Amino acid sequence: MAVYTDISDQELAELLADYDLGAAVSFKGVAEGVENSNFLLETEAGRYFLTVYERRVRPEDLPFFLGLMRWLAEHGYPCARPVADRAGRELQIVRGKPCAIVEFLPGLSVRRPSVAHCRAAGAGLARLHLAAAGFPQARANDLGEAAWAPLFADLRDAAERLKPGLAAVVEADLATITADWPQDLPAGIIHADYFPDNVFFQAGAFAGAIDFYFACNDALAYDIAIALNAWCFEPDGSFNVTSARALVAGYETVRPLSDPERAALPVLAHGAAMRFFLTRLNDWGATPAGALVRPKDPLEYERKLAVHRAAPDLVLFGAPG
Repeated sequence: MAVYTDISDQELAELLADYDLGAAVSFKGVAEGVENSNFLLETEAGRYFLTVYERRVRPEDLPFFLGLMRWLAEHGYPCARPVADRAGRELQIVRGKPCAIVEFLPGLSVRRPSVAHCRAAGAGLARLHLAAAGFPQARANDLGEAAWAPLFADLRDAAERLKPGLAAVVEADLATITADWPQDLPAGIIHADYFPDNVFFQAGAFAGAIDFYFACNDALAYDIAIALNAWCFEPDGSFNVTSARALVAGYETVRPLSDPERAALPVLAHGAAMRFFLTRLNDWGATPAGALVRPKDPLEYERKLAVHRAAPDLVLFGAPG
């Protein structure tokens, strides 16, 4: 989350005039993440989030994202349901940009997930995969494996400035990932950004997920690999095998992995680290001046790349033996 686009009191009042939400009581920007402008909105009817879609989000993808969130909510998965105006529209325009209001999802994210949090998060991810089955729309993963080499071609100099010698190392990683990337794994809708700040807990139990704006169709096990990188590394850069084992075990209480999925986890995790390294590197020097935003350090994922490079089978210890 972030704030790139400011909204005046008058613009907010004009937007809310189309809804049955009453007048605004409070309205403040949320400064986390790097993708969209997000505001916590409280009206006479309750609490909501207002998102203004920026940068990477293509307007033509928004019906997919919002439709998926509505589908999941209607199929028992705890996520923020989009709010329609009196005309049934979920998408609006403010300052020339698309925006939407979604319901407030109660719960708290955790900054230092415990083993129990990892287990619950894994089960929550599997629930998402099952709840999304049957969703009638599809969206290709435009930040999937095929996109990484072209993206890095434009970032090679930035990688070298970040750390001398890094460009050649990343190119070698890309060659390995491309050669080993699995095909024909079970696929469906994935979250693609299942980080701890996008997962909520209440009293230690999984309470829901937010931020579906990278959701797409891809291998379900790739979503697990993203989560392993996001949830199971310690601040010192070490991989927590116990947390990884708990995350995968939690997932399998809801949806057991096939043998090919489990065998693919090492290269999927290496690739997932590459994806987030590249997009963070791209964002690192591209944050607009004055934006209320904290770009994320690409070196965090450079260190994760190094772990997967040095110990490619490490994440297999995340699967029950």
